[in-house]
Parts: sequence; structure tokens; C-alpha cells
Amino acid sequence: MIIKLDQLQFNMVVDDTKLNKGLKPIVFIHGFTGSSNDWNFIYDKLPDTFLPVAVDLIGHGKSSSPLELDHYTPQAIVSQLNLIFEYLGFDKIILCGYSMGGRAALYYAAKYPQKISGLILESASKGLNNETEKLERLKNDFILADKIKAEGLESFIKYWMSIPLFETLKNIPDEKFNALVKSKLNNSAVGLSNSLRGFSTGNMNIDLKNFNEYVIPVLFITGVLDEKFTNINKLFVNEFSNAEHAIVFNAGHNTHIENEKEYIFYVNKYLKIFL
Repeated sequence: MIIKLDQLQFNMVVDDTKLNKGLKPIVFIHGFTGSSNDWNFIYDKLPDTFLPVAVDLIGHGKSSSPLELDHYTPQAIVSQLNLIFEYLGFDKIILCGYSMGGRAALYYAAKYPQKISGLILESASKGLNNETEKLERLKNDFILADKIKAEGLESFIKYWMSIPLFETLKNIPDEKFNALVKSKLNNSAVGLSNSLRGFSTGNMNIDLKNFNEYVIPVLFITGVLDEKFTNINKLFVNEFSNAEHAIVFNAGHNTHIENEKEYIFYVNKYLKIFL
């Protein structure tokens, strides 16, 4: 389903025959280089009282990849998500985001806590506090953005999938890995480059004060093989008034790809709150 909002095109996966039928919307947001296709495995595994929706963020999938960087800032992306949810007629939603999509989900939830029923964050963070770390991350992300422009999308995706963060993806079947790479190659070089510049972790430090006043249930999910984000989330969970942390066995950063069975188990266990 493709819609146009503010001169931009946004793609999403949703069964529009089930809109306005009293189902509880759960919106899935992919990570950097991903798309709404990443969530195809989970739609029919959810309780039938929920309406699954997956969106392509700006610069990804079939959504627009404008040249102007101001469309890719945290503020712009949250505004775009809000327009999408209003278009779909959603008053309250459960947001489920992976990595960069987790940051987008958290930023949205911090700005619009009154519109959030629940929040699932997979391998995500809220950004950086330290100014030196922020500048270093921005510098590194701009270098990566330049790498995309200089070497092209195919070369970059090959490089991106080889970095240590995704080392454990080598444990999944070749067919599944190759399909994942193929899906990532359907993205836009301009869109990915601008996403790195505009939505860098170095541009973000999310204030949770307003969000915590609503005591919204939050589920953190990390893979046991992703020590960095598991350790980050062990501390991060304490910043929330109502949160739990699930650690997925035999999975790294991308838990929903590496161990989808256990990922689905934790998501559905969490969703029982709303049944």
C-alpha cells in the first residue's frame, strides 16, 4: 500500500480490509538498509485481535528517497510516522522497532506517549549523551554515507553485511542470508546515504521523562551473542517505569532473523498484556 503525504511517497504493508475493525494496531519498523519485507515472517503468527502493519521509512524500500537532508532528521521521521498513523486512523498503537527502527519508535513514543499502548525495542538505544561520542559517531556515519556515494549500493551492502555487528548472520542458512541481501539491494543509495547523515545515533539523545509518566509497558529484546547491545539494554531497561528485557538464545544483533521462533515467542508473550 503506497500513500502520498506532504509530497512524499510512503510504502507500508497492511491488510486495508481490516482497518477500522476494532483490531489493535502493531506497527513494525525495520532497521538501516531494511524494509517492510523484513517482517513478512511474523504477520500470521500474531493473535488475530491485532492488526500488523509494517512501514518503509524514508529512504528505504518503496518509500521516497529525496535529496534534501531535512527529510531524514529524527524530527522529520517522527512527523512522517505520525502522518502515516493519522492517515490509517490509528488513535493508539503498539510500536515494534529493530535497531534504527527501534530508535525511531522510541523517539516517536517519547514525543507522542499518549498515542502509544506498548513499545517493543529490538537491539536499540536512545542515542548518545557524551558530546565527544556524538561527534565521533557523526563523523563515522558521514564516512559511511560517502562510501555509499563513492562505491555504490552493491559494494556498500556487501561491506555492511560483513561488519562485526552482523557476524552471527553467517549462522543462518545461505538461502535466507542471500534473500536478505537481495532485499537490501532494493534500497536507494541516496536514501541510505541520507539516512546515515540525518538519522545518525550521533544526532539523538531521547528524553524519556514524558514517556515514563504514562507507565507504558516496554519490552527490550536483544540477542545473547550481541554483547554490546545486551549490556546497553541491561542498563537501559532501568530508565523505564515499566519494562522487561528478553535475551534471545543463539542470536546476535538481528534476533528476528537469526532466531525468529524465539523472537515470536517473546513478542506474543508480551502481547498477552493487551488481550
